Amino acid sequence: MSHLLLVEDDELLRDGLAAQMAKAGHQVQTAPDGEQALPLLEAQRFDAVILDLGLPGMDGFAVLQWIRQRFAALPVLILTARDDVDDRVRGLTAGADDYLTKPFNVAELEARLLALLRRARLPAFGGSLEVEASGSSRLRVDPQLPLAWLNDEPLDVTQREWALLSLLVNNLGQVVSREDVLAVWQTQPGDGGATASNALEVYVHRLRRKLADSDLNIRNVRGLGYMLERSEG
Repeated sequence: MSHLLLVEDDELLRDGLAAQMAKAGHQVQTAPDGEQALPLLEAQRFDAVILDLGLPGMDGFAVLQWIRQRFAALPVLILTARDDVDDRVRGLTAGADDYLTKPFNVAELEARLLALLRRARLPAFGGSLEVEASGSSRLRVDPQLPLAWLNDEPLDVTQREWALLSLLVNNLGQVVSREDVLAVWQTQPGDGGATASNALEVYVHRLRRKLADSDLNIRNVRGLGYMLERSEG
C-alpha cells in the first residue's frame, strides 16, 4: 500500500479522486492548497504526490520547487487543466516526474502512478529498499539517510545499524559476510576507523530486538556471516 498526498483545490474532484485511489489500495491524504500541503510533507513520509498547478495562493510550481529542494527522489505527478506545451515543458523541467492534463481517465492516472512508484523503489533512482514478509510486516530503509520504517512506524536506528540493515535488506535471503559489513561501516561519515569485529554481534543483536515484532529474522550463518530472511509459517 502506497501513501499518497493529493494536492487539489477543487473539492469535488479532490474527494472523488481520493476515494478512487483509496479503492485501488492506496492510503490517501489531501490538501486544498500549497500552504496546507507543506506541513504534511514535513511531518510525514509519502510515496508520491499528485499535484495540481492552479492552486490558490502558493501555486503548484512553487510547491514543486519546494518539494525538489527537500525531497529530491519523491515522485510528483502533475494533474492540471493546463495543456499548453510550454506548461508541460516547464513542469517537467522543474522536476515533475509525469504530467497529466484534465479531463483525464482514472485508469490512466492509476497506471502512470504505479509506474512512478515502481521506478521510485529502484535503488538506482534513490528509492527506498523494501521488504514485505509473509505476514503483515513491511520493512523499508532509506538508501541515503539513516532512516527506516517497520509497518510505516519509524525505527530508531543508529548510523551503523542503518548501514547494516541496508546491506541485509539489499541482499535479502543471501549471506552478508562480516568483512562486507565492516567495510561498509568504515565508509560511513564520522567513522573513526576500523571497527572491532566482535562489536558486530552487538549491532546484530540490537537489530534483532527492533525487528522482534515482525516476520523478519537476522540469522547467524556460522563461519560465513548474517542473512535477513522471512520467517516461515
